[in-house]
Amino acid sequence: MADGPRFGHVPGVEVGAVFEDRRALAEAGVHRPHVAGICGRADEGAESVVLNGGYVDDEDFGHVVIYTGAGGNDRASKRQVADQTLTRANRALVENLRRGLPVRVVRGSHRDVHDGPAAGYRYDGLYRVADYWAEAGLDGFRVWRFRLEALDADSPGLEAGRVREQPDLFGPRGPERRDVSVSRVVRDTAVTREVKRLYGFRCQVCGDRVETPTGPYAEAAHVTPLGRPHDGPDVLANVLCLCPTHHAAFDLYAFAVADDLSLVGMPGRLTVHPGHGLGAAHLEAHRRRYEAARG
Repeated sequence: MADGPRFGHVPGVEVGAVFEDRRALAEAGVHRPHVAGICGRADEGAESVVLNGGYVDDEDFGHVVIYTGAGGNDRASKRQVADQTLTRANRALVENLRRGLPVRVVRGSHRDVHDGPAAGYRYDGLYRVADYWAEAGLDGFRVWRFRLEALDADSPGLEAGRVREQPDLFGPRGPERRDVSVSRVVRDTAVTREVKRLYGFRCQVCGDRVETPTGPYAEAAHVTPLGRPHDGPDVLANVLCLCPTHHAAFDLYAFAVADDLSLVGMPGRLTVHPGHGLGAAHLEAHRRRYEAARG
């Protein structure tokens, strides 16, 4: 990566472009490594990933990918033979989440890849890293999983819903914007309104209330994430009222909440309204992900 990382679209390469092999991908600048599935550095972020059946734990749904991190894999059998660590390329994907950097997704022609090309490799556009966690994989070893969500209008599998593409944020795709359809989890606004009402828009961690010209602002944080593979419920027992800072810190496993509501990883205690039946099982599951992320 001597030329430095390039995030976003590669000039002159359209979404859907097909390349004969990994060498052609590298020459185009879409995915530079000839073998590795992740192109990135821990301190900078990941530019691109390739899906081509290299890990048995990968789950490809088109607009959502549950991507398996790197390491501990036997290249010949494609099986996991050792635990993965949250270092190097895996840590790079966490940096994408932390900084809000997009990652290019390339699909190969392997049979386990969702709607992959008949041959070679296809550039399927930009995705965001929405979540990460560790768990035991199909072979019994710890793997790191990353939830990738499509950002591009031209990415495969885009279905019901509405989203607006903003290509100027992620690279030179031209100044135009267009409406497209995308499948996504729709949060129950009644639940988010209720948790904010209970706390008067005050953060359950710091007690702060963000005031804006249009009124107070707070965020509803789902303890067990919605959508695959966690499929957390959109109910009050699974939602916290947090300020933007503590919402980001909670999602990035900077802290967790103990059974006695004391904070793990930072001083303090979670405030819980008597009318808020917060689910202990959700807090415990988040705590396990926190402990895994901390090594």
